[in-house]
Amino acid sequence: MNAQIQYHAAISDVQEVDVLVVGGGPAGIAAAAAAARAGASTALVERYGFLGGNATAGLVGPFMTSYSDDGNTQLVKGVFDELVKRMEKVGGAIHPEHVRAGSSYAGFFIKGHDRVTPFEPEAVKLVAAEMLEEAGVQLILHSFVMDTLVEDGRVSGIVFVNKSGVQAIRAKVTVDCSADGDVAYKSGCEMEVGRREDGMTQPMTMFFRVAGVDDAEIQRYVDEHPEEQHLLFHTLIEEKRKSGEWNVPKNHLGIYRSLQPGVYRVNTSRVQGLDGTNVRDLTRAEIEGRKQAFELIAFFRKYIPGFANCTLIDTAVQIGVRETRRIVGEYMLTADDLISGRAFEDVIALYGYPIDIHSPDRITTEFNTSFHTANVYQLPYRILVPKSIDGLLVAGRCVSATHEALGAIRVMPCAFAMGQAAGAAAAVASGQGIAPRRVDPGQLQQILRKQDVVLP
Repeated sequence: MNAQIQYHAAISDVQEVDVLVVGGGPAGIAAAAAAARAGASTALVERYGFLGGNATAGLVGPFMTSYSDDGNTQLVKGVFDELVKRMEKVGGAIHPEHVRAGSSYAGFFIKGHDRVTPFEPEAVKLVAAEMLEEAGVQLILHSFVMDTLVEDGRVSGIVFVNKSGVQAIRAKVTVDCSADGDVAYKSGCEMEVGRREDGMTQPMTMFFRVAGVDDAEIQRYVDEHPEEQHLLFHTLIEEKRKSGEWNVPKNHLGIYRSLQPGVYRVNTSRVQGLDGTNVRDLTRAEIEGRKQAFELIAFFRKYIPGFANCTLIDTAVQIGVRETRRIVGEYMLTADDLISGRAFEDVIALYGYPIDIHSPDRITTEFNTSFHTANVYQLPYRILVPKSIDGLLVAGRCVSATHEALGAIRVMPCAFAMGQAAGAAAAVASGQGIAPRRVDPGQLQQILRKQDVVLP
């Protein structure tokens, strides 16, 4: 029998801002910078003691391509490009213009991996914080959202908790960059989860980093086995799966060279069938992900060229979650939109990453051959706008998109692009005293162009 506790508390620590951003990952960094630079008083609430989200806490990297699918045109600039260039100056990144598909920085992959951005997580933590402080953003770290304030069908802020106690912020516009759509969910916003047919989501991955890799030896193996560039070591893995020495539900390796010699990020563990918004499932996923990391290191030392002497540096602070909730917005982006390169009058970003679906229930990872996306496709403002509530915008992987479309736009450079649009729109809406859905697309596009965003 579940006991119930009635808990009531008066909150005396209440702030007011024009724009509140919840979540300090790629989308949140860009949203806060864009809103503040557009003249709005802006606060950002983040649960960790640093910014970056999956780029730091999740150890996810490199940043996937910010270019068109053919690698010829950079599509994501703005806050993202500024961050990368500033990290370059402190030795914490390589600009994507210098990184080609098939290289060790790109995990030796071809499809979807041209012009990726290698970076160091510690550089993201420092440079992102400097950028937001310079823009005048109030950073509130170590804070976890408890609830959403809703008044007359409109989000008016949040309640959150930290070491100082229970606090609240009221905002004219709130931007939910929590990845899981936490603010939207707690507001009662209509949402979808996973595949439409069964609700299953893409699996989680525990990223980890290893040192002591012989860069030349792994490169030599890849050069001698060009047939494996799409599924690295898949033949060996299938052989060892049959013998019981490979138990991870994935059919190839994802290994990405970092900026440090002999250090690689590993994107290979896979935890399926769990809910990234359920605390019991997340607990199981964290334990299983780290268990797989140790199993993988033992396998690497035994079988993978160049990894015989590898050692574990660290596992991520948290397991990487690819997919949970998505809002039902004013428009729902579909695979057909990405395939056709459909033009939108309210376009707020261009992108070119392919539809990349890690199977919820099989061992495959698919740059799905059923979906040949356009070289460049467009994202409309309406996917950031919840259909069922006002005062709120969302950015990141919780936007209004189908499971298939999300497979393309869930990656970090695209999250930066959507976040920058949401932040700029929030500044317009708060300044004019209008609902975000009433923001004029032409005015928003003008602001984004001034902030170095690439638009048609």
